[in-house]
Amino acid sequence: MKSFSSSSNSSTITGFILLGFPGPREEQILLFVLFSTVYLLTLMGNGSIICAVHWDQRLHTPMYLLLANFSFLEIWYVTSTVPNMLANFLSDTKVISFSGCFLQFYFFFSLGSAECFFLAVMAFDRYLAICRPLHYPTLMTGQLCNILVATCWALGFLWFPVPIIIISQMSFCGSRIIDHFLCDPGPLLALTCSRAPVMEFFWMILSSLLLFVPFLFIMGSYALVLRAVLRVPSSAGRRKAFSTCGSHLTVVSLFYGSVMIMYLSPTSEHEAGMQKLVTLFYSVGTPFINPVIYSLRNKDMKHILSCAAHRQNWRTLC
Repeated sequence: MKSFSSSSNSSTITGFILLGFPGPREEQILLFVLFSTVYLLTLMGNGSIICAVHWDQRLHTPMYLLLANFSFLEIWYVTSTVPNMLANFLSDTKVISFSGCFLQFYFFFSLGSAECFFLAVMAFDRYLAICRPLHYPTLMTGQLCNILVATCWALGFLWFPVPIIIISQMSFCGSRIIDHFLCDPGPLLALTCSRAPVMEFFWMILSSLLLFVPFLFIMGSYALVLRAVLRVPSSAGRRKAFSTCGSHLTVVSLFYGSVMIMYLSPTSEHEAGMQKLVTLFYSVGTPFINPVIYSLRNKDMKHILSCAAHRQNWRTLC
């Protein structure tokens, strides 16, 4: 395990302090209750979508299989940060071990990377369904859907391991305090004994490619979708086409909007506080909101979940 050395070399520390959201004890308990509730509702909401897709044969289509995988991803995405954050609310030391910090670092960014790829694949699925409706069943086969799902998971977990391993091998000096609720590359690189401009540039390139390539692909897909929809003669047909994309576009807007605010907004004196709030929104808020968006804006999903809620044997659905 890599050690964390103080500037005086008088001691060796094997962990970091995550400040999180500092405040009095009563405020910490209130935040613990709030985020515990949000976490449980997030698990229940995304779990309900997974169960509904698994249970109802009518939802065994590429669109809903992608949605079920996306919901499964969201469960693990929020789990990579919230349990440790909840423990810190009740902790006096707020210490996270060195290995625990970098494991969280890896899983948080890997799952976030997979989310970018899943959003792009889901946009591609909507493009085929609307722009190529007659060829859709032969193009988006079950086999292709499985390949796309596996590719999203693989690319997500293979995107960042090399820079994360390199950062974990650096020497950390002086303060071990991370002014964040998770292990983030910015605060971590600020704690290294010497600047690593090559590593910072490498991280920026990987992050930019991850954000903008899927985003441009999504925007291109929906530009083609919009062109196809505007050619539909009936207003009812246009509404139906837009309704199949509305949920996904809303989720894309929330996720990419918050991420790009953090990466593209100008630096301010409240940068650390703003970074925590924006990160909190896309790492905790969007996984909590997404099941609501997909349930309210999708008639099939709304109907299945409504029927399931009235069943006495709900536990047997999965």
